Amino acid sequence: MGKENDASRLSRRQMVLGAGSLIPAAIVGRPAWSEPGRTGGASLGPVEAFSFDMLRAMARSVAASPFRPAEVVRPDILAKIDYDAHQKLRFRAEASLRLDRDQRFPVQLFHLGHYFREPVRVFIVDGGDAREVLYDTELFESPAGHPARGLPQNAGFAGFRVMTPGLNSDWLAFLGASYFRTSGPFNQYGLSARGLAIDTGLPTPEEFPRFTRFWLAAEGPRLTVYALLESPSVAGAYRISAERLTDARDIHRNPMEVECELFARRDIRRLGIAPFSSMFWYGEHSRRQATDWRPEIHDSDGLALWTGAGERIWRPLGNPPRVNTSTFADHDPRGFGLAQRDRDFVHYLDDGVFYERRPSVWVEPLDPWGPGAVHLLEIPTDDEVHDNIAAYWCPGEPFRAGERRRYRYRLTWLDDIPFPESLARATATWTGMGGRPGQKRPAGVRKLVIDWQGPVLAGLGRQDGVEVVVTLSRGSVSNAYCHPVVDQRARWRSLFDVGAEGGEPIDMRAFLRKDGRPLTETWLYQHFPGR
Repeated sequence: MGKENDASRLSRRQMVLGAGSLIPAAIVGRPAWSEPGRTGGASLGPVEAFSFDMLRAMARSVAASPFRPAEVVRPDILAKIDYDAHQKLRFRAEASLRLDRDQRFPVQLFHLGHYFREPVRVFIVDGGDAREVLYDTELFESPAGHPARGLPQNAGFAGFRVMTPGLNSDWLAFLGASYFRTSGPFNQYGLSARGLAIDTGLPTPEEFPRFTRFWLAAEGPRLTVYALLESPSVAGAYRISAERLTDARDIHRNPMEVECELFARRDIRRLGIAPFSSMFWYGEHSRRQATDWRPEIHDSDGLALWTGAGERIWRPLGNPPRVNTSTFADHDPRGFGLAQRDRDFVHYLDDGVFYERRPSVWVEPLDPWGPGAVHLLEIPTDDEVHDNIAAYWCPGEPFRAGERRRYRYRLTWLDDIPFPESLARATATWTGMGGRPGQKRPAGVRKLVIDWQGPVLAGLGRQDGVEVVVTLSRGSVSNAYCHPVVDQRARWRSLFDVGAEGGEPIDMRAFLRKDGRPLTETWLYQHFPGR
């Protein structure tokens, strides 16, 4: 976000999406640790002691030292490894790293290139011992004359991905800065998580901390990724424990438990905990912005919130006319996340990248987070290749130089976020001309239409006292009403007109209620008059 250039954003989306297309042959070779100094086809460094306590001490020591940017090895060669050249580099199947004797988590490494120039170090952990995976050009298949063949043996790696046991696909990837993501419920990459965000959405340049070292371990039924995070403003120790669960419908769920200990090198004005990056170009409520033939294009269509007070909120994403940050103040939030609620192929019609399969991600704090706010950053975009959406938790107090903070949260990649049956959800939002068909349309008036669905609405009719409650930050509401959708069980529709002068955005809030009790979550929306 912020000052990150379009080329790097494009490459990150393309590279990680492309990771799933690199499908090697089956694993061959000896089991892990069967030969001294090697696992699969990769050479390993000498044994070093390792523990999370040691990683925390390392992060504390790094924070107390001057920041040193990563050393880029042979930038002249890396400049020649552009997107097309990078796609021709394939990690050898027989070199896949095996973290345990059962080969549950085969790991393949990403090569450096023009868009991924800063190397990371990768270690394999077995008990209390760790050994570094050493870079070798022979770990990668490449055509004759490929520029990567000219890199020295100490070049390092760009990141890694975790394969399914048969090497048919990957399900977890760490690549670029502190970005990571999973293939989600339907084997389709989409939005990304980050280890940390710093000064996102401010007028000053955003800082992008990096995971500089990884330690990978098979611990019980889970893969654990230990990582050292570094930037000019902070150092941190991370423990990310992940697994891939599959239900009877062949839908996957990827729960992760994240623990991080952060040490501030200097004052940080805006700290972003559990950040995400996603893409929203246009959807059903912003069809006037569409210049492509496909009806909708987005990785996520809304921000879901479960506040500390227990309120459920849904905020559809937008593509604003200017950079826009919305804040949702809270105390000890119960959860938040970016979701792709719309799972209907017909609403996208893209049989190449399958937007209806993109994962949703849900964050649940495991400790009280105190006062702060969820921030939603929306950046204007005119194409689908740009990550123009960010969401994260911003603590209420700035992070001061010399301070230490610890955060724990559960991060789950899934098809749908947990939701109580006692409330209906907003499942679609449309906008159009205000007024009534057949009558003169009033100038400057926009109609908002929301569909709500959930078991709590089943059996309710027009005479049962259901009403739509609408409030605006400015302007006026007219023609507000709601009704059950004909022949659609447990589905209601609310409609209202909004009128206002001027171009400043209008914040809207709506929900259905009966006898003073909410029947739905709270729908929030930001409307820019004239768009």
